[in-house]
Amino acid sequence: LADPHGWHYGYDMVRYLDVPSGTVYPILMRLHDRGILQTKWEDSPLEGRPRRHLYRLTEEGTKWARSVTADQPAPILGPMLRAT
Repeated sequence: LADPHGWHYGYDMVRYLDVPSGTVYPILMRLHDRGILQTKWEDSPLEGRPRRHLYRLTEEGTKWARSVTADQPAPILGPMLRAT
């Protein structure tokens, strides 16, 4: 929510959250499947590097994130992140 309209790399979220990538990427995929996140491929990666996925909140995702973080010291992701 600090920058809901900005595009962010998954790896940046891994570092920020200090959790394993094997935890973050499945969650990002679930959030995308539920319409919480938009994804796209990086337009111009650095030479010699593969393109990376970028993520940002959808309008609905911003509303959802605000609702689940209201009155909470840190985001609580709850049932939206459980595998279906």
